[in-house]
Amino acid sequence: MIKVVLLSISILLSLSGFAQDPDKSTYFLIRHAEKDRSDAENKDPVLTEKGQQRALKWSELFVHYGIDAVYSTDYNRTLLTAKPTASALTLKITTYHPFKLDFENFLKETKGKNVLVVGHSNTIPFFVNKLIGQDNFYQQMEDNDNASLYIVTKQGTTSDHVLIKTKD
Repeated sequence: MIKVVLLSISILLSLSGFAQDPDKSTYFLIRHAEKDRSDAENKDPVLTEKGQQRALKWSELFVHYGIDAVYSTDYNRTLLTAKPTASALTLKITTYHPFKLDFENFLKETKGKNVLVVGHSNTIPFFVNKLIGQDNFYQQMEDNDNASLYIVTKQGTTSDHVLIKTKD
């Protein structure tokens, strides 16, 4: 999986001019890895073993792309998905609320950076749509989709975007 994704991302980023331009921002957006569903009452579950492995695989991928900042919602499953990448790059995880985020401030703070954003099936597509300026381009993710990667590159008022469906 990692080799195919690396190749796909390399092609995309080479086409969009991935050089660290101070006006160009690249966002990597993922849903949290597999959560523990054994207790239906638990609203803040941790990751399963498979989810922990996926989080490590994501970190193996993201360390190759010079991630400058890591954002995560404030839930165990998202923080545990973001943690291996943040740890590998010695970055602090910035928590955010997906529906209360000051989006203009977020864009200013991340301008010229490569940013990982970890969220949920109903928030990541919304976040991508905000980044690309198209309200309903991407729809809510399937509840079992823990392997999709959205990449958005913004420069000025233009943006390029892609959804990469990785395989388990």
